[in-house]
Amino acid sequence: MTAQEILAGVRRVEVRTNRLVNDMMVGAYLSHFKGRGMDFEELREYMPGDDVRDIDWNVTYRMGRPFVKRFREERELAMALVVDVSASSAFGSADKTKREFATEIAATLATSAARSSDKVSLLLFTDRVELYLPPRKGRRHLLRLVREMLAHPTRGRGTDIPGALAYLNRVLHRRSIVFLLTDFLHSFGSYDANSEAGRDTVREIGLTSARHDLVCVHLCDPREKELPAAGLLTVEDAETGETLEVDSLRPSVRQTYARANEQRLEDLDATLRQSGVDTLRFNTGEEFLPTLQRFFETRRGRRSG
Repeated sequence: MTAQEILAGVRRVEVRTNRLVNDMMVGAYLSHFKGRGMDFEELREYMPGDDVRDIDWNVTYRMGRPFVKRFREERELAMALVVDVSASSAFGSADKTKREFATEIAATLATSAARSSDKVSLLLFTDRVELYLPPRKGRRHLLRLVREMLAHPTRGRGTDIPGALAYLNRVLHRRSIVFLLTDFLHSFGSYDANSEAGRDTVREIGLTSARHDLVCVHLCDPREKELPAAGLLTVEDAETGETLEVDSLRPSVRQTYARANEQRLEDLDATLRQSGVDTLRFNTGEEFLPTLQRFFETRRGRRSG
């Protein structure tokens, strides 16, 4: 992208995000998250009834018995946006690439946080950490977040979710609301939680959920669901460069592709449920605000219940 294109993209996202927050998100972020901000107060042994998410796993491991961190509520919160910018995020069969779509969702969340005077941090990752911006406030910081999400140049092509979350847990000392935005295409290998990659991902998701309020945001493209009947196609894995030729005119090929994707999503959902985290799934060809609002309402209902 040229500098002019980047500026135009940032401005476009800012205008759309402000409109979405004004029209549909007023109060949604505030009603769900306000009052959940915590500041560390003490460390003590676990007692029945304590929230398992407050367990300090490092101390527990060293002492041989569970310890929990106790927090006191504070007015301000912190949000962390963890965004996958690997090679697969550049794909888009609709109007937007997954990276552009992730930017709009993340910018909406960040703008909602900014309206409540909360700090927002950003971590961009591929198979390595590409960029980390510490929590800050203000419009200038918000615009920089959007610019980096849209156009920060990447060195890696693959995806390493465990590495990104491990880094976040090292640098983010304050309990925060963490949104992980990724397509999960290369996170679990075959999406088997018993594989080495799966175990690493499940473990880091679990640790992050224990330290923070983690929400996984799964980004999908319509073309991942089914192949078009377009004749002989060369399909390329954006992250590995591997290619495969398929005859998409054959119904059996399209059916096999659709079944494989359906099984992939089922395995992924089962793995994330095992991790005990809330998950949102968004399609790049659809509006995300209604789903986001329903999610906030559901979580608020669980809290009040």
